[in-house]
Amino acid sequence: MLVALLLLGYLAGSIPFGVLVTRWARGVDVRDQGSGNIGATNVARVAGKKAGVLVLVLDALKGALPVLLALQWLPGEPRAHVAVGLAAFLGHCFPVWLKLRGGKGVATALGVLLVLVPWAALAGAAVYAVVVKVARMSSLGSLSAGVAAVVTAAFTAAFREYALLSGLLFVFMLWTHRENISRLIRRTERRF
Repeated sequence: MLVALLLLGYLAGSIPFGVLVTRWARGVDVRDQGSGNIGATNVARVAGKKAGVLVLVLDALKGALPVLLALQWLPGEPRAHVAVGLAAFLGHCFPVWLKLRGGKGVATALGVLLVLVPWAALAGAAVYAVVVKVARMSSLGSLSAGVAAVVTAAFTAAFREYALLSGLLFVFMLWTHRENISRLIRRTERRF
């Protein structure tokens, strides 16, 4: 059962909603536009805010739904829940359909945490909204949200494994945002 859920998590995470929605909305490949990223922020730049919000929701759902199935089919097994959530996240970052070149994983991580550590997800979302409103930089908002989620998960997670997952997702997001971090340090990061 766990192997099937891991495969489902990875394949669900691999669905490139950013590419699909942008092709549908604008008839272009989002990977050839803006920053080239398939995530909601670049989709919003390329295809408009509504398309960006749609991709955000869909990318969060592809993290949440496999974890919900894991909770239902393997109750009381937090390591399995973590593994399925991580599989969905890695599917988004390394999708089989796009030659393992995916997005940064923020929305998918949000979906995973909404199921496993909802307070951490909500804290991260709130911090993201405030930072983006003030600084007008999605990458800074995402990284700040990751810190907020990790800290909140440390105090609110039902299982230690869930708190560790939030830290692991943040480490992966540091890696997927490495170019953004470099631009933030050089003060050349794009603003909305």
